[in-house]
Amino acid sequence: MPFPHPEKRAVIDTMIGFPLRDKRRTYEFITRQTKDAESREDFDFPVEYMFKDAPDEAADAADPVALTLAAMDQHGIRLGVIGVEGEDSRRALRDHPGRFVASINADPNEGMEAVRKIEAAHRDWGVRAVNLFPAGFEPPVPINDKRMYPVYAKCVELGIPAFVCAGVPGPRLPFASQHVELIDEVMYDFPELVFVTRHGCEPWVDLAVKLMVKWPNLHYSTSAFAPKYYPKAIVDYANTRGADRVVYAGYFPMGLSLDRIMAELPQVPFKDDVWPKFLHDNAARVLKLDQG
Repeated sequence: MPFPHPEKRAVIDTMIGFPLRDKRRTYEFITRQTKDAESREDFDFPVEYMFKDAPDEAADAADPVALTLAAMDQHGIRLGVIGVEGEDSRRALRDHPGRFVASINADPNEGMEAVRKIEAAHRDWGVRAVNLFPAGFEPPVPINDKRMYPVYAKCVELGIPAFVCAGVPGPRLPFASQHVELIDEVMYDFPELVFVTRHGCEPWVDLAVKLMVKWPNLHYSTSAFAPKYYPKAIVDYANTRGADRVVYAGYFPMGLSLDRIMAELPQVPFKDDVWPKFLHDNAARVLKLDQG
């Protein structure tokens, strides 16, 4: 099918959120690690230099959950994956269980406490994924670091995927911890782990494709990329042997509006049979949404 009309999309957005009441406070865990004056003093959002037209609806959002739901309804997004942290997220999960599923941010620097938090969130909130930001941890934790391994092991045990930022990070932090080549060792040691990259894998997109060909549980999500900037190698891979491995993710409201994403998506040259897999089928399988 071609890119569908909103009423027929049933999109699963694997990275969505709610307008932030205080961006500076939310992103302080990043800005306190940066060293340049612009990041520390001028930016409310650590990657403002990349997202010049980032939506800023917080001032108008009396109810951030209602605002996000309205945007989802407008653009045919059936389900959104949100973090379990924060009262708005927990209220959304309680009040709208058919529209949101939970994920949890884990910090491997916490050792076994991180594992216990994942267990508790899985028990109490039914989390479907664990989110990891290697370059954003303090100190950074490389993708293949031994501190990551208890988290990966818990993901395998619970049968949930790890969504991991890979490639040069947007915030002005060192990139070494997110080099795509580090994924190879993780997939070797955890062949059962479902691993989904976030935020582009650039400039090592070709390597990411090669690793997906090699490792059957490795996937790529399109988070933080406007559709007109989807890497050609990813579009080509989805159109050939990778139709089951490329997963839609937006970046609303952090850096991209859903208006922009959905206006640009029809110009992405996916084959007709790729669209349903990209927009919902692959995410449903990865998140095991058919299992309750």
